[in-house]
Amino acid sequence: MRLHTRLRYAPAEVTVEKRADGATILRSPQALKPYARAVGDWLLHWYERAPDRTFIAERKGEGWRRVSYRDALSDARRVGQALLNLGLTADKPVAILSDNSVDHALLALGAMHVGIPVAPISPAYSLMSKDFAKLKYIFELLKPGLVFAAEAEKFAPALAAVGATSTPVAKLLEANPGSNLEVAFSRLTPDTVAKILFTSGSTGMPKGVVNTHRMLCANQQMLAQVWPFLEDKPQTIVDWLPWNHTFGGNFCFNLMLRNGGTLYIDNGKPAPGLAELTAKNLREIAPTLYFNVPRGFDLLMPMLETDADLRRNFFRDLDMVFYAGAALPQNLWERLEKLALAEKGGALSMISSWGSTETAPSAAAVHYPIERAGVIGLPNPGCELKLVPAAGKLEVRVKGPNVTPGYYRRDDLTRAAFDEEGYYRIGDAMKFADPEVPEKGLVFDGRVAEDFKLATGTWVHAGAIRVKLVAAGNPLIQDAVITGHDRDEIGALVFLSAAAKDIDVRDKLIQALKILSTEGGSSMRPTRLLVMTEPPQIDGNEITDKGYINQRAVLERRAALVEKLYSNAPEVVSAG
Repeated sequence: MRLHTRLRYAPAEVTVEKRADGATILRSPQALKPYARAVGDWLLHWYERAPDRTFIAERKGEGWRRVSYRDALSDARRVGQALLNLGLTADKPVAILSDNSVDHALLALGAMHVGIPVAPISPAYSLMSKDFAKLKYIFELLKPGLVFAAEAEKFAPALAAVGATSTPVAKLLEANPGSNLEVAFSRLTPDTVAKILFTSGSTGMPKGVVNTHRMLCANQQMLAQVWPFLEDKPQTIVDWLPWNHTFGGNFCFNLMLRNGGTLYIDNGKPAPGLAELTAKNLREIAPTLYFNVPRGFDLLMPMLETDADLRRNFFRDLDMVFYAGAALPQNLWERLEKLALAEKGGALSMISSWGSTETAPSAAAVHYPIERAGVIGLPNPGCELKLVPAAGKLEVRVKGPNVTPGYYRRDDLTRAAFDEEGYYRIGDAMKFADPEVPEKGLVFDGRVAEDFKLATGTWVHAGAIRVKLVAAGNPLIQDAVITGHDRDEIGALVFLSAAAKDIDVRDKLIQALKILSTEGGSSMRPTRLLVMTEPPQIDGNEITDKGYINQRAVLERRAALVEKLYSNAPEVVSAG
């Protein structure tokens, strides 16, 4: 018996246009239906239809602080009025330095309600940095009119570094909405800037991605059309994903707001000692949808397997599990599938989507049964994907109302990001799950920029090799960074999973290399591995807040370890 679902999905359909220049254009046969003018229209909609339903909640002691749709709109209007009173405009955005919270949500909604962009900034730039270089760069670019940090004392060094003070949301809530608030709200258009989200970037300083109301509203309409079950009942999520990233801040947050759902802010994170907080929350709140990144599933899975109460509540109302941020290792997929079969008789969808900060974020989504991780689905209604042959792969580019108009105050970056036809160069490669049946969707085929050549001149597709290595090392290897640029052999810097403590690491890694030795020539498989004793570092730009490894940054920061990998050091693992 395998997983099955009773959820309503759009048909798995795609139109394929093969062009004379070698490019292939993929489109959904569904036309994109009308969508909201602005994010605030969603809030107003649910204020009118379900005012007492909880929109957002956060931990308060052993209970929850809950904010209804009625109170969320009332508070957002007060905040918006206060920002207008302080003289903020579209050119003086709000900067938020701290983690997800009810106050964070109310401030963001209030700013967007009156046409003031909000810029949630990774807390790591304030709390884990020694020189605050990225924070200083962002503040120089933004020139914010107001700054908020929930714990001003904790953020004091960062605030001092940029010459800012934190304004409490409670102070803003003292304002009484007036006529100029209504005027500001009425003047919003789909092209009004809603947010400025900063990408971590592979190198250098973060880029400020302009997010318009059109992008956010069109993207949620796309999801509602491919996942019509979202409108069948009020959804509930328990979610930690940071709002300074598009996955948590746009995909998850807006999914609840657009469809009248309830978002419980998970104060846990996918890290030892914090994953237990996630488990505590999931013992109390039963989600209907669950979102996470592979690292989060890796830490949650042992608790689900050993804690019957947690497992029972987690699966009780659960209809869909969603992973993104990086490919989900097949061993985690199979363990989750096993639990779902035992608890629910298999009545569970396991799906994914694909996109970036520049695409709001979903450009393609799975809306049909899949049996393994890696499939990213078909293009969303209204969103075109252009596949362009490049170095033996298909580079994918994106066009649609969900795509950014560009980078904040960086016209140079904007010009470089789009091709001559206006498609956004996302930098990913794709391949068809089945070239003969395009309706089976696309499979992520790595980052174009991560591929490299060996000394022989042969191309190495790093993403595909990483996936095979993680699978061969199941369940030992959590992630890996592939090496070998201008060298004779492929190697890998390996990050171990939580299961490593129960396994003979060296023997298992040798076994993985032997499994891969049947994969073909020197460009198809690694021949040497080096285990990393230090986890990937956020402050070193090696990993994003949501757990995705930045290959280029790891290779640059750990250049000495790459040299060691290609030496005869005893720590190097090889199959020979």
